[in-house]
Amino acid sequence: MDVSGGSGQPRSGNDEPAEHPAAPTAPANGPTGHHPGPEPDDAPQPGPADRDGLRDTPGSHDADERPGSGAPQDSGAAGPYPDHEAGGATGPTGPTHTGTGEQPPAAGPGPHPGEHRSLAHSGIAKGEPPQPRPKEPGGGLLMGRPFGVPVYVAPSWFLVAALITWVFGGQLDRVLPELGAARYLVSLFFAVAFYASVLVHELAHTVAAIRFKLPVRRIQLQFFGGVSEIEKEAETPGREFVLAFVGPLLSLVLAGLFYLAMKPVQPDSVPGVLLAGLMISNLIVAAFNLLPGLPLDGGRMLRAVVWKITGKPMSGTVAAAWVGRALAISVLVGLPLLNQSGAFGGGNQDVGGMDTVTDALLAAILAAIIWTGAGNSLRMARLREHLPELKARALTRRAVPVETDTPLSEALRRANAAGARALVVVDAEGNALSLVREAAIVGVPEHRRPWVAVSGLAQDLTDGMRVSAELAGEELLDTLRATPATEYLVVEETGEIYGVLSAADVERAFVKAMARP
Repeated sequence: MDVSGGSGQPRSGNDEPAEHPAAPTAPANGPTGHHPGPEPDDAPQPGPADRDGLRDTPGSHDADERPGSGAPQDSGAAGPYPDHEAGGATGPTGPTHTGTGEQPPAAGPGPHPGEHRSLAHSGIAKGEPPQPRPKEPGGGLLMGRPFGVPVYVAPSWFLVAALITWVFGGQLDRVLPELGAARYLVSLFFAVAFYASVLVHELAHTVAAIRFKLPVRRIQLQFFGGVSEIEKEAETPGREFVLAFVGPLLSLVLAGLFYLAMKPVQPDSVPGVLLAGLMISNLIVAAFNLLPGLPLDGGRMLRAVVWKITGKPMSGTVAAAWVGRALAISVLVGLPLLNQSGAFGGGNQDVGGMDTVTDALLAAILAAIIWTGAGNSLRMARLREHLPELKARALTRRAVPVETDTPLSEALRRANAAGARALVVVDAEGNALSLVREAAIVGVPEHRRPWVAVSGLAQDLTDGMRVSAELAGEELLDTLRATPATEYLVVEETGEIYGVLSAADVERAFVKAMARP
């Protein structure tokens, strides 16, 4: 199954779950050559006053600075210098990964990625807004990096492997009783071979994504199958269809290969039983994932078809998500009934109470996975529609440039006079050197501020901490996630300082966007 970070968004999170923008202006007495930035009334809503009397100036951005923006007028709470002692700081320090123990992308969850799940894979729920991630995504035992994509085996896989070994071993006892205890070794081999087939299914999604230049974060084998975490959405319905279809197609190809391999083998031998089991299991994986509802691969295919017909990806997501919910109810009610009726073979005369409970439990788990994945896909697709409203220019805080030896109390006085909420340390020529950390300011008692230089509270700027004022939506979140920090310097295309963007402000704006209907 695949979960891509597109409008179908958050991946269906079976075993795993599975991403944010203030108002600047250089003070009148600031160094020349810096863009004035937003006016004082453009700043995000103010917070509590500073002990020194610094207050945030309320107001909102002009319409021409945020056309069509739904970004909150209030980017957040208290100003950078709230009336607190140490410990009153706000914003996240940056991501650690997601969801897959996740940390917000430099400022909150980002539209996250996609995943492919096979029934053993439960389908695909379209990716969530890109989520922040560490250098290594983690997620279990690293098995290798085919095509440069890390493959992990989640701890839950060992549970399902033990379950398959036990169940298949019982079937072998009836078919090949002469094996004795060795049947469990054969069953364990079957469990490993089956999940190798699931891995091939996921690699099909991965190779297609790479072919379409879509980044793949990782592949994870879990309790109910596999997940390919694709971090972007396909750009066209045709690519979306192909990306979803290749997984079930490879499962069907594997089933055909196992069928051909059975021909020269005795059916009542160990190879014959193993090949028959692998053929049937791959047919089940393909058939299940072709069901036309999110988060399954078939749901992604249905979404692509509706997208092509209507020209609207959101329409495709809504249609496929509701079909997915109907499918979940059908599985919950229909699977136990079909099994009791003997539709899966074996007749109904041997169905006992424990079998009935097992069937009902399995149906409930599958139905919950499908229902949740469909709901997540719909929710994240709607969220993705609001992402363009997150604009760096609209969320940037007005900033005051100060030189390295400026006392903190004087810097705060200047910021208060200018209606600013951030401090940028500059050299004699007005070039930005570092950002004064909000958390560090809060930790300095009022009586010490005249003797503390701003340079001692600042974080040196790196290339990743300079962001363009023109960034918006997913591009903004991706940029922040690439360099986790609490504050960023926002600059114009000319290199002039526009202001400071707080990760906390972006996160609050992102959360507000998520809460919108």
